[in-house]
Amino acid sequence: MVTRNAAYPKALIYVTLLLVAVLSLIYFNLRNSFSSQIRISEGQNYYVNIDLPFVYVRAKVDDDQDIITLNGTPPCEEYNQVKKSINLEGIQHGELDLEFSLWGIIPLRNVTVNVMPEVKVMPGGQSIGIQLQSQGVIVVDFYEVSQEHSPAREAGLKKGDTIISIEDEPVSDVNHAAKLLERASEEGEISLTVKRKGREIDIYITPQYETAEEAYRIGIYIRDTAAGVGTLSFYHPESGRYGALGHIIIDAETREPVDLSRGYIVNASIVNIVAAERGRPGEKTGIFEDDESPLGYIDENTSYGIFGQIKNQDKLQSRHTRAFPVALASEVEKGSAQVLTVIENQTVEAYDIKIKSISPQKQADKNMIIKITDKELLDQTGGIIQGMSGSPIIQDGQIIGAVTHVFVNDPRQGYGIFMESMIQKADLFNESP
Repeated sequence: MVTRNAAYPKALIYVTLLLVAVLSLIYFNLRNSFSSQIRISEGQNYYVNIDLPFVYVRAKVDDDQDIITLNGTPPCEEYNQVKKSINLEGIQHGELDLEFSLWGIIPLRNVTVNVMPEVKVMPGGQSIGIQLQSQGVIVVDFYEVSQEHSPAREAGLKKGDTIISIEDEPVSDVNHAAKLLERASEEGEISLTVKRKGREIDIYITPQYETAEEAYRIGIYIRDTAAGVGTLSFYHPESGRYGALGHIIIDAETREPVDLSRGYIVNASIVNIVAAERGRPGEKTGIFEDDESPLGYIDENTSYGIFGQIKNQDKLQSRHTRAFPVALASEVEKGSAQVLTVIENQTVEAYDIKIKSISPQKQADKNMIIKITDKELLDQTGGIIQGMSGSPIIQDGQIIGAVTHVFVNDPRQGYGIFMESMIQKADLFNESP
């Protein structure tokens, strides 16, 4: 009798382990099938074939809120069995929470569905001159004042620091900073407030007398502006908002993001192309057009690109006369697409590319791997080159993203960012009705 009864706990353990294994399988399959956030456009369908037994779903529904349909019918607060598939259709702009569970008892996953309004923007492709002025002045290097002695470096100042005030007086530009330093040096110790990786730090420096110049120096080189050529990604005719580059602007000398104070963009004309080769990035050389009358202003330098206001839309030479709908990340597909960019003067042309892979979880500016397939573009540029960042990507009549980075060892390939991310950062979903 003792032996027979001992078998029951073993059987219970086996059954429990089997149940845990089944639950784990269902849980992880469901987790892989659905992210916690789903974005779809009005009228768009989101289909997932999950084929999981015992899974039920219910919605947390507010009264008179027809945001989506679930498998063809409005979702309700009662649990319904999923059976083999889920088909969500966006009806109107709004947000809805879905709760998946086992048998309507054991919670498995919560999913928030956002139905986004359709946004249409004018695709860019135009080359632009970018002029940035940092907040304060940037420390780009050090030099020895006397006997291999740099007071600034020894006091703790670092390359990439932004000096925002000297003796509590805000710094506007390089000339202003030089005057403040010269005046403060005569008083002895100088107090600087610097910004480093988002934090403000106070640093105190004792200047050293430079015999050759007959003046006190602290041993730093500073700069207040950055300039270059990039590509406009889109602009929104109604609001005037635009986005460009698809990635943050990094200072070439300090390798730190430019802490933007003010900046502007102008039309640029491409006068030369240095073709890319394996291991050596190519680049566009452009000249700024009408520098005294900016095309627009920059108010943000972010991981998703630069953003601001277009002030002179009539100065834009667009390839298209109509706005394109913006594709959400869930609508982007692997396969053929086109990129819009300028290779000569100010003429925007379309070139064939292939979207090789899609990675929504990648960092902000690396959502897609793209490959240039257009023979004409490859002949002229060798692939993706500097100055092409921000070139919009078109697929199936929608603007889906922008070029951001090149693979140095294979310039035919590079990364792209989802246009949805740039539009979200520009706050244009809130501009739509």
